[in-house]
Amino acid sequence: MQELIKIIKNGITDENAVFTLALGLCPALAVTTTLDNGLGMGLALIFVLTCSVTIASLVRSIIQPRVRIPVFLAIIACFVTITDLTLKAYVPVLAKSLGIFVPLIVVNCTVLGRVEVFASKQPPLKAFADGIGMGLGFTLALAVIGLIREVLGAGTVTLLGTKLFTIPVFSPASIMILAPGGFLTIGVLMGLISWYQKRQTLSKIAS
Repeated sequence: MQELIKIIKNGITDENAVFTLALGLCPALAVTTTLDNGLGMGLALIFVLTCSVTIASLVRSIIQPRVRIPVFLAIIACFVTITDLTLKAYVPVLAKSLGIFVPLIVVNCTVLGRVEVFASKQPPLKAFADGIGMGLGFTLALAVIGLIREVLGAGTVTLLGTKLFTIPVFSPASIMILAPGGFLTIGVLMGLISWYQKRQTLSKIAS
């Protein structure tokens, strides 16, 4: 159990897909104009990633090496299709906001990378824990980026399609909800996290 918790924690902090490994930056830049979009994209990826790595781990021993990647892509595409159709059926507004980036989860570096690097070599339970951890880390990153960009770029916070509050005395910087604002937000957050991690390392060495 402790090993599974460590795997989950690793995906959230030490190997965070966005802030540490710099994977999946396209959706992190494109859809995180609001908190809602960030959470929606993150939850979609959690489902696809968790299901894909678990199935890939279950069938890893019967897949021929030369067709490994095509089979993994087919597994991922299956769950992406389920996710895309479900969002369009039950959350059409969110599906429209996320647009092409839900189908593009098929080629997301985070998903394919974890299937190939981890799930193809580990038992299903560990693969499932890795999928949960990496998915939660990705979702947390997108939610934080989306929240910062929405507050600074629109002066609002939106959750489940409802504006929780508006900052009346705040003059929004519209650049924050454009592509340059996404680059700036991710860059600053990655820098702060890198600085904190190095500080922690130096503290451990000093002690």
